[in-house]
Amino acid sequence: MQSNTISRAVQVWLFIGVVMVFFQVVLGGVTRLTDSGLSITEWNVIQGTLPPMNEAEWQTAFEQYKQAAKKQYETLHADMTLSEFKVIFFWEYFHRLWARTMGFVFLFPFVFFVWKKRLPGWLLKNLGWVIGLASLAAIFGWIMVKSGLNNDQRTWVSAYKLATHLSIATALFGVLFWTWLRAFQPEGGGNPFPELRRFSRNFIILLCLQIVFGGLMAGMRAGLIHPHFPFFVEGQRLIHALSATAEVNVDGVVDYESGIFMKGVAQVLHRLTAWALFILGTIFYFRLRQMPHITPRLRLGANLQMGMLGLQFLLGVLTIINCIGKVPLFFGAVHQAGALVLLAIALFVNYQFSAEKNQSL
Repeated sequence: MQSNTISRAVQVWLFIGVVMVFFQVVLGGVTRLTDSGLSITEWNVIQGTLPPMNEAEWQTAFEQYKQAAKKQYETLHADMTLSEFKVIFFWEYFHRLWARTMGFVFLFPFVFFVWKKRLPGWLLKNLGWVIGLASLAAIFGWIMVKSGLNNDQRTWVSAYKLATHLSIATALFGVLFWTWLRAFQPEGGGNPFPELRRFSRNFIILLCLQIVFGGLMAGMRAGLIHPHFPFFVEGQRLIHALSATAEVNVDGVVDYESGIFMKGVAQVLHRLTAWALFILGTIFYFRLRQMPHITPRLRLGANLQMGMLGLQFLLGVLTIINCIGKVPLFFGAVHQAGALVLLAIALFVNYQFSAEKNQSL
């Protein structure tokens, strides 16, 4: 059992970190949806803090983009002006600047709290995971960007590396949120509903897998091949994609842009997993509601999870049916944000099975 020795200042600091990571993931989604990810062709940790400061520097950055992201420039932005380039540059720059800001927001309070001995052993261990995942996310972010640079065969970054980058960021969010939960609401020991907690854990695992599939679908722009719901047969494009068996080889998997099979697979996996999540979440909700003596926070969490699950499903539908020629910016970004909100609620629900029971809302 964990005693509540975490100061309010540490709790607030952890929660600020959770919020900042959340917005960083959303910013990453907007950067992807606006085709901005390749606009900065270098990774300068120190010098990259400042954007181009005059017209000559802007022109140099634009020329570097034209050369390093030649396939994307010629395919999507051949008539782009310098003013338009500044817009896509802004999103990638803001995404990187936010990451640097998170580093400072974490580092200075961390040093202070360690100095003041306000971080117990379990919290230091969890923060070690946070530091490792944050570093890995930053490194893999550049690996992802680099996959789309100086590559005449690729219009965007690699979907597989994008999904990996998103997965690491999601893990970072989940670990940090769980750490905040432990600091905010101590563990109480004991769990009268072990079967339901396993059910909840399986839901979280499936949700994380769904986020990976979402990353693949987003990276491949797979929604564009079949913007229909609920059936797979409308327009026949998805059926045609899955019938492209000639692409079932290593080259077809790696070079998914030139074919349609992998895009079809990504969309089918994402859609079927969405249905599985909805069914699993609904069963969990009604089974939990039948249990006597559940805590107010667990009841609240179950209601929020069921409501958010339905909303996220709806956002997914709205995103897919609006993928006409281009993935919709608003629905795509909100759908990605919704996945993290749902994950946070699911983690909250799971944690309540072992949290202290004498807590009010």
